[in-house]
Amino acid sequence: MSTPIKPLADRVVAVVEEAKTKTASGIYLPDTAKEQPAYAVVEAVGPDVKSIKKGDKIIYKQYSSTDLKIDGKEYLIVKEEDVLATV
Repeated sequence: MSTPIKPLADRVVAVVEEAKTKTASGIYLPDTAKEQPAYAVVEAVGPDVKSIKKGDKIIYKQYSSTDLKIDGKEYLIVKEEDVLATV
């Protein structure tokens, strides 16, 4: 399935991963205790992106992205320079 968004220049489109609801030790977290995820999976890359490819899991600056919701799926658009790392 391809993304309905085509990024321009050095932008990356990614899908936000769900926050974990359970810790490694099995404790369930309430909604207020969940951390906002700072990672996502890349769905599409713009023509000027050099070091990121589709399918990469990225860690990004949380407050420097544009969040979108299309057909019930959450996307974000991030500049390549705001991607901190790939996992």
